[in-house]
Amino acid sequence: MTGSARSVVALLFLLVGSAARADSAVTDGLLPNGNFEDGPDKSQLNGTVVTGRYAILNWEISGFVEYIESGHREQDMILAVPEGARAVRLGNDATIRQRLSVTRRAYYSITFSAARTCAQKEKLNMSVTPEFGVLPIQTVYTSSGWDSYSWAFRAKHSVVWLSIHNPGEEEDPACGPLIDSIAIKNLYPPPRTKGNMLRNGDLEEGPYIFPDATWGVLVPPIFEDEHSPLPGWMIMSDTKVIKYVDSPHHRVPQGARAVELVAGRETALVQEVATVPGRSYRLSFSVGDAGNGCKDSLAVEAYAARATAKVPYESQGTGGHKRAQLEFAAVANLTRVVFQSFNYHTKPDGTLCGPLVDDISLVSVRKRAARL
Repeated sequence: MTGSARSVVALLFLLVGSAARADSAVTDGLLPNGNFEDGPDKSQLNGTVVTGRYAILNWEISGFVEYIESGHREQDMILAVPEGARAVRLGNDATIRQRLSVTRRAYYSITFSAARTCAQKEKLNMSVTPEFGVLPIQTVYTSSGWDSYSWAFRAKHSVVWLSIHNPGEEEDPACGPLIDSIAIKNLYPPPRTKGNMLRNGDLEEGPYIFPDATWGVLVPPIFEDEHSPLPGWMIMSDTKVIKYVDSPHHRVPQGARAVELVAGRETALVQEVATVPGRSYRLSFSVGDAGNGCKDSLAVEAYAARATAKVPYESQGTGGHKRAQLEFAAVANLTRVVFQSFNYHTKPDGTLCGPLVDDISLVSVRKRAARL
């Protein structure tokens, strides 16, 4: 081979290597190899344990990471995979991360599927430097054992590292959650519109929902609305969630998205809005069921200032809704609008469910409230 030919070959190898390490330019949907179908070479596996730091295409790993194929048997468990045929398991102190090209100062939500295995109080650390969050995943909300979770961030840089870390320290180092189907979505936090003082009152802007996911997406506790996967809204809870559902798989009162309150009084959907003390306001909203078999006497409790309303709804589990209102007088410059399920409910398969809330609006009314 001539010197010039060697140079061309070397240049080709360099270009191929650079392409393999290139940042992923994100678009809404699954991340590059976000379903882990492109797995390690057999030479980089010790049983199910991944031994190479860059063995999984588009991902960098550290710690005890396993590559699991659907149907893998472990003691008395058969591990299923929600999408495709492969997933990863994060053992003690294990991390998977991917470098992404994003738009600086833009908002994004991450959606991924996770399943608990043998640890009882599993949680995951999500981070995009300098932001991070802890997601509790010990409660299972589907009969398959797989749930989709969401998390949001605002990009501080144009190139970021998305990391998912299992901080667990179990006796069995392999005792950690399964992870699959990681996707991203650009969020566009909606402003308040004429005729509605609430932001995203129709709940149409929210995290990515996988087209084939019949179980919706869980939104974990978020105590600040600035970086919520459900823009404008906070999720108040210690360890529980709300479920974000779509019309292709559920009966939604209005539009294409709604919220199902699946954790009883342990979780509240909250938005804080500017008000004028002494002025009267009317909160209007829809209450119903998602058509997912949640047959029970459902009820939503709504709170604003010193006013409360309990809205009952007799669900046959086949879908439907009704409108409700709550009038109140503001007592402060900021008022929290709060929704909770009055009770816990389960479907015939034993999984948690609850009433839907949708199409929420808040308006000022002309009459002056009586002095409190």
